[in-house]
Amino acid sequence: MTTYKSIVGQKIQKVSSDPTNPLVGQIWYNTTTGSLKGFQTISAAWASGGNLGAARDGLAAGGASTQTAGLTFGGDDGAPALSAKTEEYNGSSWSEQNDLSTARNILGGAGTQTAGLAFGGNDPTENKTEEYGGTSWTSGGNLGTGRYFLTGAGTQTAGLAIGGSPPAPAGLTSVEHYNGSAWTAGGALPASRRSSAACGTQTAALNFGGKGSGAPSAADTTEEYNGSSWTSGGTLNTGRRTLAGAGSQTAALGMAGYPPNRTDCEKYDGTSWSITASMSTARRYTAGCGTQAAGLGFGGYAPGGKTNATEEFTDTFNSTRTVTTS
Repeated sequence: MTTYKSIVGQKIQKVSSDPTNPLVGQIWYNTTTGSLKGFQTISAAWASGGNLGAARDGLAAGGASTQTAGLTFGGDDGAPALSAKTEEYNGSSWSEQNDLSTARNILGGAGTQTAGLAFGGNDPTENKTEEYGGTSWTSGGNLGTGRYFLTGAGTQTAGLAIGGSPPAPAGLTSVEHYNGSAWTAGGALPASRRSSAACGTQTAALNFGGKGSGAPSAADTTEEYNGSSWTSGGTLNTGRRTLAGAGSQTAALGMAGYPPNRTDCEKYDGTSWSITASMSTARRYTAGCGTQAAGLGFGGYAPGGKTNATEEFTDTFNSTRTVTTS
């Protein structure tokens, strides 16, 4: 917030209404409202959101869901192990919905709060797909290749399943497309990958981080997908796996990950990654959704064990604020 002390000595313009296109740092006195105002840049930041009903890691998200209408499902809650729980977020709190038919963790997810998609997970032979209609899950078409430690992107009727395992520890290069009823082969990744993050659509996706076929233990590479083939994108500042992703191919957000349990986050502009605000809770095997401007990160494995912590991201923006005089 701009303070009175920071503007002493400046000339203040009197106006009857706020400027339409103010410049950053501009200050004025609005005679209609009787208030001193300034236009300033607000830095990117994470804020605490409502906790998940059940702490768990290895969960998935409807990646096209949003900060105010989020969807998460599956994971490992330690009771007894695999979870079938489904929860919806309304911008302030999570509410439990009908369970998945098959409890599973380290699975793939896609879609929105009212049209979600869950696939794979649990073990290297799992190929089941389930479709969420806003209240309950129904069976969809099976993956062509069973897999876990995979990632997903897209929507319920145009989904992407990317990489995963087996074979361990390297992972798969194969990618599959979902059309709302069946999976078909898509363009293969240039290198095997598991435990990566993804975002975007079936024809404009981004895959980043994860674990490849050898050293290092966490990849810093990014691949961009056009619906049929992958090309190299910008390199992450820090290699990481079991991270979460949100946003689009040209405006992505990468959250947390491992090793070690991380709080630092990065954002992608379609060409390169840059460091942005860090989360409050370090975590891996986490999930996320939303956009680069308004992201949501939740669950995962924190230093103290499985966490139910949710955090809301707001990217840097410019805003008119009332100037304090104290």
